[in-house]
Amino acid sequence: MFLRKLMTTTAPTSILLIRLTVGLVFLSEGIQKFLFPDAVGVGRFIKIGLPALEFLAYFVGVFEITCGVLIVLGLLTRLAVIPTITIMLVAIASTKVPILMSEGFWKMAHEARTDWAMLLGSMFLLIVGGGRRSFDAWLMRK
Repeated sequence: MFLRKLMTTTAPTSILLIRLTVGLVFLSEGIQKFLFPDAVGVGRFIKIGLPALEFLAYFVGVFEITCGVLIVLGLLTRLAVIPTITIMLVAIASTKVPILMSEGFWKMAHEARTDWAMLLGSMFLLIVGGGRRSFDAWLMRK
């Protein structure tokens, strides 16, 4: 019953565009944490001051890759966006709020545009699900 409710979606086919945007960005960012650890992985986590940085950077990278693929496919979409929402809230709190405090609203708004888009896109998918052209919808029709 819970799985059925989680996967049921009547959202239009156009949701595919939101899924591709959100999913491919998270997939790309997750892969880059492994390809370029100094710039976007462990090195970036050191600059931010997050704890257990080596473990955390790769842990987040694996979640971004896994959730990104699930979102692109529209498989367990609502479940897959919960970690992406968490990741974006932490990213905004740890990197954008300090910019807001030191350099003002407009600098923060510029730097946070992708973060806000990914957060709101993930929240949207949590509400509507994967849409008619998703594995969620296909599995529910079976």
